[in-house]
Amino acid sequence: MLNSISESNPLSKESTGNSLMLKKFLMTIAFFALLATGITIGKYFFSGGNNEPGSNAVQGNQPAGDINKSITDTRENAITRAVKKISPAIVGINVEEVREYQDPFSFFDNDPFFKQFFGNRPPQKQIVKGLGSGFIISSDGYILTNDHVAGNATKISVTLTSGETIEAKMIGTDKNSDVAVLKIDKSNLEYAKLGNSDDVIIGEWVIALGNPFGLFEINDKPTVTVGVVSATDMKVNADGNRVYKDMIQTDASINTGNSGGPLVNAEGEVIGMNTIIYTGGQFSSGSIGVGFSISINRVKKIMEEIKTKGKIERTFNVGFRIQAVDERIAKYLGLDVPVGVVVTDVQRGGLSSEAGLKPEDVIIEANGEKIRNEQDLIFVINDLEDGDMLNMKIIRNKNESNISFELKPSK
Repeated sequence: MLNSISESNPLSKESTGNSLMLKKFLMTIAFFALLATGITIGKYFFSGGNNEPGSNAVQGNQPAGDINKSITDTRENAITRAVKKISPAIVGINVEEVREYQDPFSFFDNDPFFKQFFGNRPPQKQIVKGLGSGFIISSDGYILTNDHVAGNATKISVTLTSGETIEAKMIGTDKNSDVAVLKIDKSNLEYAKLGNSDDVIIGEWVIALGNPFGLFEINDKPTVTVGVVSATDMKVNADGNRVYKDMIQTDASINTGNSGGPLVNAEGEVIGMNTIIYTGGQFSSGSIGVGFSISINRVKKIMEEIKTKGKIERTFNVGFRIQAVDERIAKYLGLDVPVGVVVTDVQRGGLSSEAGLKPEDVIIEANGEKIRNEQDLIFVINDLEDGDMLNMKIIRNKNESNISFELKPSK
């Protein structure tokens, strides 16, 4: 039988023993090979995967200072470099303004009985303090800010990032554009580089710097917020006759005190002046991510004229009144749809009268801009100055024509 033959064969027993020894030997070699491979792989991963000369991997015997420097280098980016570049040019601005207010007892002036006790009480004066931001634009101390920050101030103080506070002089201001130029008596100052706001890209990173809520005064450093350009070439209706056009919208947080500070791109160049924000309503005055900056190209044009003349001359009087065209007026004038504004009155002997403008003329365009309502035309006119031309396209008796005249100073 097969079993008996196997057991009685000495050669078969010897072969079996040798096979077992060979298997044990091979398993031992495989174990040590696997162990060596594991050690090599462990060294690779725990050393950062790169042991080549010149590698940036942090070694176990690397000095602590070098380790910290490596970490710091990885945290730096375009935003941090831009902030470092522009920060020395930012200033905090504190102003004092004298305001008149009506005496609460003045309503007794017309009453004979109470008048004997209170008399004629003139308007009272009060010193009001305010704050804002600004930025240095030349080594000899010229500073840009908003008119609504410093335009009516009787005293202006500027705080530098060095901690030094210096009294500033008003060089000139323009209420309509909300731009003011200050000067401090100091030289060799670091100053901001003014960029080109025509190159702004919607969606690009921007940085707002300034003095919100007076925080600059705590440590002599500007507060930094970051966002993107949300929109460009914006018009914003706010604050009376001010002309907020060519505005850059951003979601970088802008709050009270940021007015007059710069909006900066990732290269550290100023592309706008932070000016106004939309808030959450009458019960909220903080940022909701809708802020507006005056484009720096517009600011530069106004700034140069202020530095040369001290102000923007806007003494002209166009000499006509307007009203929005509604459906009733459109039907009366024979217009297919309500469009533009209608002239309701023309001053005899005025600039517009001499140019041929008449009541019931409908203005649909002014200096190349479409006119949809009164505010559109007010924007165009309030942005002009003495010597500029006003070119209007009008509809008269259902026909279009053009009227142009020079804006001469009022006599």
